[in-house]
Amino acid sequence: MIGTNARVSELAALLKLLGDQTRLTLLSYLKQRELCVCELVDVLNVSQPAISQHLKKLRLAGIVQERKQGTWVYYSLNQQLPDYVSVILKALPDQQLPSCDNPKCCE
Repeated sequence: MIGTNARVSELAALLKLLGDQTRLTLLSYLKQRELCVCELVDVLNVSQPAISQHLKKLRLAGIVQERKQGTWVYYSLNQQLPDYVSVILKALPDQQLPSCDNPKCCE
């Protein structure tokens, strides 16, 4: 019974994490391709520290993965997601990615 309660708690925490509108929006962009933090800041019009905190939570939960290249950090969806998370991601609408206008971004 303890194992069942632990699993329910784990699922509740993950669903709570995915219940945030900003994090779901981040994931809807990451469905399309790997993105740099600066690109996500531009499309969401949210501060870099706020985006980084959301991405950190998603990374710690195993939903996204990061790749560092120089001073830039790129994020992508983890390809080893549980089926129930994949269903949620598939339900997210596709977001149009504008081109990045920041000349110093991702150099």
